Amino acid sequence: MSIILTGGAGFIGSHLCAHFTKQKERVLVLDNLSRGKEEYLRYQTDQNYIDFQKIDIANIPLTALVVKEFHQQYPVDMVWHMAANSDIPAGTKRPSVDFNDTFVTTFSILEAIRPLGIKKFTFASSDAVYGDHGPEKKLTENTGPLLPISYYGAMKLASEALLSASAESYLERVWIFRFPNVVGTPATHGVIFDFINKLKVTPDRLEVLGDGSQKKLYIHIDELLEAMIFIVSNSNEKMNVFNIGPDDSGCSVTQIAESTVEIVSPKATIAYGTEPRGWVGDIPKFLYSVDKLSSLGWRSKSSSIEAVRKAIVEIFKQELGNDKI
Repeated sequence: MSIILTGGAGFIGSHLCAHFTKQKERVLVLDNLSRGKEEYLRYQTDQNYIDFQKIDIANIPLTALVVKEFHQQYPVDMVWHMAANSDIPAGTKRPSVDFNDTFVTTFSILEAIRPLGIKKFTFASSDAVYGDHGPEKKLTENTGPLLPISYYGAMKLASEALLSASAESYLERVWIFRFPNVVGTPATHGVIFDFINKLKVTPDRLEVLGDGSQKKLYIHIDELLEAMIFIVSNSNEKMNVFNIGPDDSGCSVTQIAESTVEIVSPKATIAYGTEPRGWVGDIPKFLYSVDKLSSLGWRSKSSSIEAVRKAIVEIFKQELGNDKI
């Protein structure tokens, strides 16, 4: 059977595409290339098993046509829906970005597969769906009420609701992955990416949004990929919702800034802001439970700071043009 992979030319999607094609599974990649790049699909990907279509998945009739034509030739077993706006500040400035790129894409791909009998669906959600419950409450998959404070989190949560309704109606099985901050390459945005590019412009000074006390969980893309595949292989309820991340209390922005300076520009000074959060919609601190995933049998091998330091080296090489992509 074949796979539909939305957002497959992006950061997470391109890694999934490489994984599936190595397994000799045919993949239909749908991506508008707003953040992804077609060249990412050539990295460690068997081109004999990939069909790439540059389309706006929010275009419901076009998406339905492309999916139907592919399914008729290569029957599809599962959808991996990774397409979304991944830049929270960008969505705060223009809420339509999250509405179209996250929510409408979810609705569109669900409408495309409904008449075709494709009944398995995975979704890249986020810890942003929880909202701000304070720094002391440990967030589990059953935490509520879910009150996101960013448009990004709101549209992820709305997409989860669509999937829940679809599971009641026609989907056989749904897997929802609630990600923390995912780091690694190919990077297009994020705190590490921003810090490295700031240091390229001003190698003697790094300016940080917020006072540096913000503290969150980080997972490297390699371990995220491993966790997602493990969950799909080992969790078989109708609705499977999992937090994914390391079992620690997270990594602070100060730690990230200091590690980036150490690796990229050791003589630089760090200038922090005065606010406890970096932008509107930012949740400065939270605790995140991965007990459910641990009980299933998977644990991250790296801590948040280990994932961050590995990613700093990778992204620095990427920005210098020394990466393999």
